[in-house]
Amino acid sequence: MKQETGVASASLKRVRTSPRKMRMVVNLIRNKEIQSALDILTYSHKRRISIFLKKLLLSLLSNWKKKYDESYSKKEYLYIKEIRVNQGKTLKRLRPVPQGRGHRIRKRSSNVVVFLEKRKEM
Repeated sequence: MKQETGVASASLKRVRTSPRKMRMVVNLIRNKEIQSALDILTYSHKRRISIFLKKLLLSLLSNWKKKYDESYSKKEYLYIKEIRVNQGKTLKRLRPVPQGRGHRIRKRSSNVVVFLEKRKEM
């Protein structure tokens, strides 16, 4: 039986990448141990996105240490309880095309929310 205690959170807003691309990387680290998730992001092929997420996880770890001010033993480990990617603001631009027309370009952004939890294995 698993017992869960202690939750910390961090968020990242207005990242200039589309939510769909962000979710591809986020799905790799969902429900993983924090150290394992950092390793996955280090060697991910989506470099730009993984740098943002790695900074977010380091901030999350710092928030957890500040909130609980304790170290954890080998039987307890920190894992990503929940991670959500929502759509942020969309910048609308026009691209000129022939015959005096313009096509709309949508530059999407993302908001990411992460929750970290300490779990004990029995």
